[in-house]
Amino acid sequence: MSKEAEVAHPPIRSYVLRQGRMSVAQKRAYDQLLSRYAIAYRPAALDLGAAFGRIAPTILEIGFGMGETTCAIALAHPENNYLGVEVHSPGVGSLLKQIDLAALSNLRLIQHDAAEVVRDMIPLSSLDSVYVFFPDPWPKKRHQKRRLIQPPFVALIASRLKPGGYFHLATDWHEYAQQMLDVLGSEPVLANIVDGFAPRPAYRPQTKFEQRGLRLGHGVWDVIFQRRHMATELAQ
Repeated sequence: MSKEAEVAHPPIRSYVLRQGRMSVAQKRAYDQLLSRYAIAYRPAALDLGAAFGRIAPTILEIGFGMGETTCAIALAHPENNYLGVEVHSPGVGSLLKQIDLAALSNLRLIQHDAAEVVRDMIPLSSLDSVYVFFPDPWPKKRHQKRRLIQPPFVALIASRLKPGGYFHLATDWHEYAQQMLDVLGSEPVLANIVDGFAPRPAYRPQTKFEQRGLRLGHGVWDVIFQRRHMATELAQ
């Protein structure tokens, strides 16, 4: 499939690039470790096996924030390869520091726009899972067009999942959670693994922010869809 025939990059970005202030430790990690653990963006298919030095189930996480959850998951599951994508430098510096301290060999990152990374670098049907945990909800109605989870992006993600691969979303905004459920439910090659919202899987640790919200009575919703196998797709 040609680039022109694929889903186009949405014209409105889902983030505003606010770099913020990097701590001394984050800046040191960014300067010293980026070349060791990061993969530079380029508009060419990435050889995932070569990137990690092995063939293993590969999970893409989009928008890893400061990287605590990403690092914890990679540490708990050394059998998998994890590729994190984030645009904000303080978060990249933070995760680089954690990778180095934990001596993780199964976690790499790319600092670039996620839609372009998926479109240009991730081969078709190559990912075992994609995680998007707590993306910016853009709660004001006039800003909701900036939300990451829109039909073109979901179709793009679905094309990069292996048959049987999972697309896992989590949010603490119920209205956005319902949009996620509706948008993924409208993608014909994806199927919900449950009826409605999914219980939190054990592999997704609760963040401090999430734990605080739950104590205050705030909800958290997980949405998990699976790419249909080809025989199932043809039967639809």
